[in-house]
Amino acid sequence: MKSSLRIALSAALVLASSQFAFSADQIRILAPTWLGFAPVHIASDLGCFAGKDLDVSIKFEDDLTNVMAAMARGDIEMQMRSVGEYQGRPRDASTPGIIIGTIDESVGGDGIIIDDQIKTVADLKGKVVAAEPNIPSRLLLQMELKQAGLSLKDLQIKDIATANTGAVFVDDSIAAIATYEPFMSQALKASTRPGARMLVSSKDHRGIIIDAIIVRNDDFKANPDKYAKFLGCIYEAVDFLKAEPGKFADMASKHFGLTPAEVTEIVDSSLSYTTLAESLAYMGKPGEKGTLHGIFDTVMDLNLENGAADNKLVATDQIDNSVINKVSAK
Repeated sequence: MKSSLRIALSAALVLASSQFAFSADQIRILAPTWLGFAPVHIASDLGCFAGKDLDVSIKFEDDLTNVMAAMARGDIEMQMRSVGEYQGRPRDASTPGIIIGTIDESVGGDGIIIDDQIKTVADLKGKVVAAEPNIPSRLLLQMELKQAGLSLKDLQIKDIATANTGAVFVDDSIAAIATYEPFMSQALKASTRPGARMLVSSKDHRGIIIDAIIVRNDDFKANPDKYAKFLGCIYEAVDFLKAEPGKFADMASKHFGLTPAEVTEIVDSSLSYTTLAESLAYMGKPGEKGTLHGIFDTVMDLNLENGAADNKLVATDQIDNSVINKVSAK
């Protein structure tokens, strides 16, 4: 009898533990290794999530295909990516995920690196250019090529993982690499290639690379208050890092394997975190379009043109501004 009771109690505890682990207030996140997503880590370190009874966890995953599969399986509730990456294949109108807010804009953190063999983007014609599929710097490259009367089809594209930028750039048969921070700066600093430098960056094309907060549709519909609390913490963290940049750099460095000085350098030169007011302008008022809707359509056309996307998505179906408009400023 006692043995049976112990077994029953153990089973009950396991069930209770499982129910807690998969509670309505859980938010599991996958995102690329990009400092633009640091507000999630800062909000956690500041205790904001815990203070609002949110169970938030985040892991780095650069491969978009893996992230989309994880969301489709229900393994995660959230991902964070640029709008352009979000649109990438094989997404169609039925693929899980909807944009509920913005977190940062790349203003120099994505770019194309070269050496002195390349003077202009036109010199890349017929050359090998390395890049991870769907990353924002491919869009930048496409825009520059278009201005020169070329397209991505005029290049020899070699698929790589962005984390391998430094190792790939050692090979001088690779004329250029489309990449992003911190791997871009690290590769340039370590390179012995003559004239190693950036050819073009997101600084040259402001308002194109916006990172979005993307959630699973079913969980968003079932738990809108959870996401309102999450967004509140994100924008509190953004306010903190703008008010205390030194403390932010020290805290963020531990999560990204960088020094505080490296964090400061990348943030100052590469990205701009969006405040609540800025994100509201991107997302728009309830029932209205914000500036992100126009950006979404512009990037959608670019992705369809370069073959990064197969299906034309409609901005109003992919962006939901209902919850962010419920978030109050501090």
